[in-house]
Amino acid sequence: MLNKFGKIIQFHRKQAGITQKQLADLAGIGKTAVFNLEKGNSNFRIETLIKICKILNITIDFQSPLMEEWRKHES
Repeated sequence: MLNKFGKIIQFHRKQAGITQKQLADLAGIGKTAVFNLEKGNSNFRIETLIKICKILNITIDFQSPLMEEWRKHES
């Protein structure tokens, strides 16, 4: 699963035409964090993933059979 995240991040970064260093600078994180995430390393902070996704315009969506019920409950 983590490797899939990394491949998605890498694909979007390359499509944006930016380097790992540029992405790291834009997200306000270290280049090593981008490298490790793209390589599927499991040692990353969720805040790091969120920052990267914001820069690359990637949304994170939770999916489960109970999500519709949860949304009704939260309203």
